[in-house]
Amino acid sequence: MAVIVLAAGKGTRMKSRQAKVLHPMAGLPMIAHTVNAVIRTGFESIIVVVGYQSEAVQMSLCGYPFLEFALQKEQRGTGDAVMSAMHLIGDDFEDVLILCGDTPLLRPDTILGLVEKHRRETGSVTILSARRPDPFGYGRVITEGKNVLRIVEEADAGSEEKGVNLINSGIYCIRTDLIRGLLGDLDADNAQGEFYLTDVVEKAHKMGRPAVSMEVGDPEEILGVNTRVDLARAETSIRREKTRDLMLDGVTIQAPDSVVVDQTVRVGADTVIYPNNYLFGGTTIGAGCTIEPNCLIADSVIEDGVRVRCSSVIEESHLEKGCSIGPFAHLRPGAHIASRAKIGNFVEIKKSHIGEGSKVSHLTYIGDTDVGRDVNVGAGTITCNYDGKKKHKTVIGDGSFIGSNTELVAPVKIGRKALIGAGSTITKDVPDGYLAVGRSRQKNLIKLNE
Repeated sequence: MAVIVLAAGKGTRMKSRQAKVLHPMAGLPMIAHTVNAVIRTGFESIIVVVGYQSEAVQMSLCGYPFLEFALQKEQRGTGDAVMSAMHLIGDDFEDVLILCGDTPLLRPDTILGLVEKHRRETGSVTILSARRPDPFGYGRVITEGKNVLRIVEEADAGSEEKGVNLINSGIYCIRTDLIRGLLGDLDADNAQGEFYLTDVVEKAHKMGRPAVSMEVGDPEEILGVNTRVDLARAETSIRREKTRDLMLDGVTIQAPDSVVVDQTVRVGADTVIYPNNYLFGGTTIGAGCTIEPNCLIADSVIEDGVRVRCSSVIEESHLEKGCSIGPFAHLRPGAHIASRAKIGNFVEIKKSHIGEGSKVSHLTYIGDTDVGRDVNVGAGTITCNYDGKKKHKTVIGDGSFIGSNTELVAPVKIGRKALIGAGSTITKDVPDGYLAVGRSRQKNLIKLNE
């Protein structure tokens, strides 16, 4: 079985400069959902037809090195798109499975069911179809008994044909010898001036090789994404399935419809996710964690037993076991929080390591800093890491205490078990075990009249 995925169109109804199949859905480009469904069927010969923004589409699928690509130089319809890929299909393939890159809800078991019916019942064409109460916009499947006579596109349908609610999904299984012979006979004599792949069905019927149809149980599965409304609808379906799978795997999700989880996210058992959370990209959350409301976590690793308190943002960071984050904390890319460490409210960490058991509890900025074990950083501490041209590093040794409202002007090193007095501006290194104070002396100048 050779597989062709059609992904050459622009998608004008999306009203976007970006190719339709590149629009992100639950952490992946739309086209990747279709490709993943095919991969799970076990079919290995997969050809993606590209056209509009072809290089960008290919780049979006660079994680699938086994894919082949065929270029449709001009977007002249689905028939022309399939024709552009046929030179990559050898004669040893008896059948060709044709899918659309804009049907991201298609399930692997549906694909396998279509292929099984095709091999069992026909030597011609098998169409995946569905019944919809409102078939507007879809091609209508015109049948006689169990055979399909033809498929009529919306723009070419008469009033009687528009009343048919059996719709075409754009997904077919076709005998290779048949499709090779019929593609050259297609013409563009239709309302769109395009070469319709659907015309193959009527031509096959006239040859005495009638097509059959397989109706999918859930019409939503063959939803074609043509507008931003369709995009939101399909993405909502994908995300609901993802949260359902997580809950079946032992994750507690309160108000699951309020939680947005990308397909690429992994969460361990006994983790509790409160409402209004956003989990994006390659995020991995371990077992027994708590994610309080209104957090955004992207491309981060969170180990077992971590508590992320409400309204925190975590990006490209690593949180080790048992640490506590927030509320209202911001971990920017490169933050690494060791086990049992605490990052409190209104703390921002960027490109820094916070050692095991250390505490940065309040109103602090830590950037380009290596903080040792069991360090206490007081409220209002700022690492001054940028001199206007370059970033510089701060090092704070194990067991040190940084008093409140301290400025550490990088590059600077604070030794082990050092103590920095509150309100200090530290511009020089502090040796191990030293008390350092860098502030103006207080003067009580005059008694005010009562």
